[in-house]
Amino acid sequence: MKYIFLIAAFNAIFFALLIFQKKKALHDNVLILWLIYLGVYTGIYALFAETLFDNFHVLSASFISLLLLHGPFLFLYISALTDVEFKPDIKRLIHFAPFVLFNLFLLTASQYPDIEEGIRLNHTAGPHNPHWIFSLFLILVVISGPFYFVLSILSLKRLDVNIFNNFSTLENVNLGWLRRLIYTFGFIWTALMIFATIHHVFNMFSWVFCTHGLTLSLSAFIILIGYFGLKQKEIFVNFNETESQFVTEERAKYSGTVIDDEEAGQYVIRLKDFMSSRKPYLDPDLSLPGLANSLEIPSHFLSRVINEQLGVNFFDFVNHYRVEEVKARIVDPAFNYLSILGIAFECGFNTKSTFNRVFKKLTGLTPKEFREQSQN
Repeated sequence: MKYIFLIAAFNAIFFALLIFQKKKALHDNVLILWLIYLGVYTGIYALFAETLFDNFHVLSASFISLLLLHGPFLFLYISALTDVEFKPDIKRLIHFAPFVLFNLFLLTASQYPDIEEGIRLNHTAGPHNPHWIFSLFLILVVISGPFYFVLSILSLKRLDVNIFNNFSTLENVNLGWLRRLIYTFGFIWTALMIFATIHHVFNMFSWVFCTHGLTLSLSAFIILIGYFGLKQKEIFVNFNETESQFVTEERAKYSGTVIDDEEAGQYVIRLKDFMSSRKPYLDPDLSLPGLANSLEIPSHFLSRVINEQLGVNFFDFVNHYRVEEVKARIVDPAFNYLSILGIAFECGFNTKSTFNRVFKKLTGLTPKEFREQSQN
């Protein structure tokens, strides 16, 4: 097991170096620090776990306090990806305060033998009488993981709203890999923390089982977060044109957009004429800022017109045109040489799953059923 943890530590530093060498966005910088932290944690555990928890009680508690960093790093990474206004300011750094306070307590406790004696994690080694502050920090360690997993899931749900209002495809922007990772390791992490709590309260289960389980799960996490994080691109790229920007919940609150009915009607006419004549939806990477720039309309104006005047989000608006184009080409003999999926790709869809789902949603039929129906 020791060598597995050392390999994981090496991979964490290796991935951090790879990400450091590429053209970095803000989320990449967060991931580099996160991977270095994970590498240090697994490396220390691999080298010193056999003696750390039995012979160095304060140091072992300080080591466990490192687990208070995992949740904040996860949340900050997601925030850097999904929050257009993200900045590593004091408000963000406050998430690391429990880790700092825990270690300040341990530093203080080390000066008082009576308190230091109660700082023990492996309770099968003998009786203990922990100070209530120490117990409080251990509770924070236990709930920190589940708390940040939930917080991260809520952030991803807000991302869904912003995606559908800004993108015409889900490819590379919906963070599906990160969602699966959070749900899987959130469950494993919470279960292991429950076992650790039972050990602490009732002296049940082996402490090695708890710590090995946590570190083994982190080892697998390192491989996955490093591999997929290395490939993850920035979602909300900043545009040079100040009027052509992504419209997120945060920016929408401060846009101060006022559009009267006559002006909105003119925008609708311009938009529909442009979509019909220029067919920008054939571009699989079409986004709200890109379309707004082509129309020379501020992004927040265009977003409000689509949402309020047409009653749909940007994703559904664009893909409606794509589906209509697919339907027209399916019944056109000139496109008989193409498969249905080939037609879909030419019409702006870039994944089979998205095409099938959107087509069924808008027509009530699968693409194959539509072709058969049109032939009859």
